Amino acid sequence: MESKCFMKSSSKLFYLLLISLEILRVQCLAPNKTTSKVPAVIVFGDSIVDPGNNNAIETLIKCNFPPYGKDFPQHKPTGRFCNGKIPSDFIASQLGIKELVPAYLGTELTAQDLLTGVSFASGGAGYDPLTSQLVSALTMSDQLNLFKDYKEKLKKIAGEVKANNTISQGLFLVVTGTDDLANTYFTTPFRRAEFDLPSYINFTVDCAVSFYQELYLLGARKMAVVGVPPVGCVPSQRTIEGGIERHCVPLYNQAAVMFNSKLSTELERLNKTLKGAQIVYIDIYTPLLDLIMRPFAYGFEESTKGCCGTGYFEVTLACNSLTTPTCEDVSKYVFWDSYHPTERAYNILITEVFQKYGSLLT
Repeated sequence: MESKCFMKSSSKLFYLLLISLEILRVQCLAPNKTTSKVPAVIVFGDSIVDPGNNNAIETLIKCNFPPYGKDFPQHKPTGRFCNGKIPSDFIASQLGIKELVPAYLGTELTAQDLLTGVSFASGGAGYDPLTSQLVSALTMSDQLNLFKDYKEKLKKIAGEVKANNTISQGLFLVVTGTDDLANTYFTTPFRRAEFDLPSYINFTVDCAVSFYQELYLLGARKMAVVGVPPVGCVPSQRTIEGGIERHCVPLYNQAAVMFNSKLSTELERLNKTLKGAQIVYIDIYTPLLDLIMRPFAYGFEESTKGCCGTGYFEVTLACNSLTTPTCEDVSKYVFWDSYHPTERAYNILITEVFQKYGSLLT
């Protein structure tokens, strides 16, 4: 009798061991996503994280037409300034929240969409209000007003307690500042008549600080703030100021470094003065510059021009399927158009972001 019981117990143990090994195997094969208590990703910024808000406003800064979205699900041009997914999508996916962060405007949003986060970002926006006004994009203040409207909707569908928890525990992603330097300061004369470069950077960072203070007052506590990239190495800027050889523009990159240094210092100060705030500055300058300077190390072949058209200047309306063909293999390109990276480049960058900052974002 004892022998039979022992055999029965052994069989059970062996069966349980097999199940455990299978679960472990599946876990190892599953995508490497962070286990997170973050309930929502709420996004502000410019074209890097605009999933289609500009579709719903009067502006020329749009991309809701082919070849944009060429590698997006169903090959759909959603208004994302890319051939596929954008950083906010990858971040939400990495956190295990959802695969895509929808635009707040012009989208039929479900209760679940609202509960798990939306994007208020607008292509062409910047911390400097003039940046948005020059191209009729949503200013950062406009985006905050949309967020206030979003909060009221959230309360109606979830109740005040759950809505407040979603806001206080959610991750607020902000990606902007590039257009302030590349477009407003270096390309147009308006701010240069008023500020020298260091003064303009101080002014723009002051605008950024005001934005984060207001976002905090509206309930945000965990914020991920992405710095500006190496502006001088973006294909369009190489074309404009890089000479016949289209080199990176040193002054533009120096401006980006100055801006990032000032911004990160001010964000650290806010961390100390805003009770309960956790503001994470994310350096995107260094990893993107490495992609640009060492493309072959990442499996790319071209980092000086975009995949769309000549790759020298085509962006938004100039990058369209009627007049501009695309490259044969977009996976070999760091940049999709003359201003925005490809889906593959974004994926690599966000993977590196989580390796470095992941514990601070969850």
